[in-house]
Amino acid sequence: CVQPSVPPVPNYKLSMSIPEWLQAIQTYMKMLQYNHTGTQFFEIRKSRPLSGLMETAREMTRESLPIKCLEAVILGIYLTNGQPSVERFPISFKTHFSGNYFHHVVLGIYCNGRYGSLGMSRRSDLMDKPLTYRTLSDLIFEFEDSYKKYLHSVKKVKIGLYVPHEPHSFQPIEWKQLVLNVSKMMRTEVRKELEKFARDMRMKILKPSSAHSPTKERSRGKSLSPRRRQASPQRRACRRDKS
Repeated sequence: CVQPSVPPVPNYKLSMSIPEWLQAIQTYMKMLQYNHTGTQFFEIRKSRPLSGLMETAREMTRESLPIKCLEAVILGIYLTNGQPSVERFPISFKTHFSGNYFHHVVLGIYCNGRYGSLGMSRRSDLMDKPLTYRTLSDLIFEFEDSYKKYLHSVKKVKIGLYVPHEPHSFQPIEWKQLVLNVSKMMRTEVRKELEKFARDMRMKILKPSSAHSPTKERSRGKSLSPRRRQASPQRRACRRDKS
């Protein structure tokens, strides 16, 4: 049987604008196609360090197999690495339709004061959004409105932190720094929460929720006397448990 042609991995050219580059990445993902088979071809463990997930993304470009929403987020991060003006962060949705709950994730993009997204979905309006939204809440409400067309009600929205551009980072992705129970909130309330969070993100003052507590931070700076050294294995164990 004839082997399907392998789509070429997009390369950034200096002549490209950022929207054009994002469009090239999304076109590439669409060429890989959405995975309707019911079998997931790539295992994505969300708690893995970024470096491990980038290995999986490399594998995706080699294998050229169909992907789902979570793989698209990892691939989107991989392909936008090295573009420091492009900030990437995960956006997750929990929706309700006909007695069942559904989960979906896209890669939020922030660049030059505008928001957009990359992603994959069975539905064309639940994946990529152009880099034209002035606020994070405008982008989220656009997704919410798209869901309404399919009679899905959005129950929760989770927003993660900006993903570092360091592909060899051992830091895991922070998937849910902000969790909003949107079905129990007014839109004005949701907007207020999202805008405060977006402002803090832009100022880079948010720390992963798995970061050490302030007391541990302080104790790390002290010199280790023999007595403190004795206690350190216990502290290390605590730190491991927390991660």
